[in-house]
Amino acid sequence: MVVSTISAKSLGMVRVSRVYPGSLAEEIGIVPGTELLSVDERPLEDFLDWEFLTADEAFVVAARLPDGSAIEWDIERPDGEPMGVELEPPTVRRCANRCEFCFIEGLPKGLRKPLYIRDDDYRLSFAYGNFATLSNVKERDIARILEYRLSPLYVSVHATPWEARKVLLNNPRVPNIIEQLTRLAAGGIQFHCQMVIVPGLNDGAVLEESLSDLWALEDAVLSVALVPVGVTQFSHLYTGSPMDADKARVLLDAVHRWETRGLEERADRWVFGSDELYLLAGEPLPDVEHYGDFAQIENGVGAVTSLRSRVQDGLDQLPRLDGKRIGIVTGTSMAPLMPPLLAKLHEATGAHFELIPTENSLFGVTTTTAGLLVGADIRRALVDRHDLDLALIPAECINEDGLFLDDQSFIAVRESLPMPVFPSYDFIDALVPEGDVAVSSTAIGSP
Repeated sequence: MVVSTISAKSLGMVRVSRVYPGSLAEEIGIVPGTELLSVDERPLEDFLDWEFLTADEAFVVAARLPDGSAIEWDIERPDGEPMGVELEPPTVRRCANRCEFCFIEGLPKGLRKPLYIRDDDYRLSFAYGNFATLSNVKERDIARILEYRLSPLYVSVHATPWEARKVLLNNPRVPNIIEQLTRLAAGGIQFHCQMVIVPGLNDGAVLEESLSDLWALEDAVLSVALVPVGVTQFSHLYTGSPMDADKARVLLDAVHRWETRGLEERADRWVFGSDELYLLAGEPLPDVEHYGDFAQIENGVGAVTSLRSRVQDGLDQLPRLDGKRIGIVTGTSMAPLMPPLLAKLHEATGAHFELIPTENSLFGVTTTTAGLLVGADIRRALVDRHDLDLALIPAECINEDGLFLDDQSFIAVRESLPMPVFPSYDFIDALVPEGDVAVSSTAIGSP
C-alpha cells in the first residue's frame, strides 16, 4: 500500500505536500506541490483514489509539476515498495443535518473556526473511524464504497424507522438508512453503529425496532453502541427530555437483553452501552473481556475499563517517588472511579496522589467529561496549589496543536502554574522514565 498521510482537517485536487527522503517518489522526481492527476488514465478525486489505484505493482501516474509542466511516470514498485508521499488534507464533506444533540450545536460562540466544522464524510469514517450518518451519500459514493470495499464504516444510525430518523437528524430529506445499509451489506461492507439516545424520540419502541433492524443485517453489523444524549448550556436546539438515572437503567436493561441474545445466538455480545450510560445508571462497569477488541472505545465504550487495565499492566514499570505530592485533575464524572486507581499508584510509587475533580467552566456543569476540560479549568484547579510537586491533566483535552478548546495553549497554561504539569492518558505514560533514566525531582520538573 502506498504510504500517504491524510489528516482530517480540511475533495478535489490531489496535491503532494511532502516527499520522504530516499523514497521512490523522490527518485522519480515527485516534489512537494506536484498535482497528481490520474492513475492509469483514471482521474484522481481524492486520497482514496490515490491509495487504492496505486496499490498495484505497476501503474502510470499523470501529474502536473509546480512549474505547470505535465509529466507521466511509468512506475514499477518492487515488492510493494511504498511511494513515500504525504498528500495535502482533503476538503471535508460538511453535515447537512441539524441534530438537536450535535456537539457543534452545543459550542459557545467565539471559539476558533475549525471547531464549528460539522463533518459527515464516509471517507473519514473508513480512514479514521469518524462516525458518519451517510445522509449525504450519493449513488457514485455508494459505487466507490463498494468498489474500494471501504469496510468497516462507522455509522451514526440513531434510529432506523425513517420518520423517527428524520426528526432526530432534523432533516426531512435524509435517506432510508436501512435501505443504504442493506445495499452496502450485500456488497460485503460491515459497520460499527452508534445510537445517541434522546428520551422520548429514539428510546422505547423506536430503540427496539432499530436494534431488530440492525440485528436482521446479521454479521454486517459488527457492533452497536448506545450513548446517552449529552448537552451543554449552549445546546440551543435541544428540546428533548434530559437523561437521568432511571432512563439510563432502562436503556441498560435493553443492552443486557440484546447482548444476552447476541451471545446465545451468535456468540457475540454485539450491543454495548457507553461508559457514561453505566455511570448514569449507577451500575458497575464490565471487565476487559466484555469489550473484546474495544472497537468503539473512541465512542466512550470501554474507555474506563481500558484505563484500569493499562494502569494495572504498567504498575511494575513505575519508579519510586516517595514523598512526592502529585495532583490528578479530572472531570466530575470520572472522579468517583479514581480512588482505587490512585491507591494502586500510591502503593507502587510511594507518592501521594490527590484527586482534583474539576467542573467545566465553558460548557457548564452538565458537561462532566474530563476530555472537555479547558485551559481556564486547569488554571483554576491548580493555580494556588503550591503544595504539589507535579500535576497530571487529561491528555484528551489538548489537540495536536497543543490547544485546549478555549484556545489557550498548554504551554502557556503550564508556565502560569506553580508546579510542573504533564498531560497523561493513563498516568503510566507520564510517570515512567524514558529509557533507563530514573525519575528524580529534577527529571519530573523538566518540560
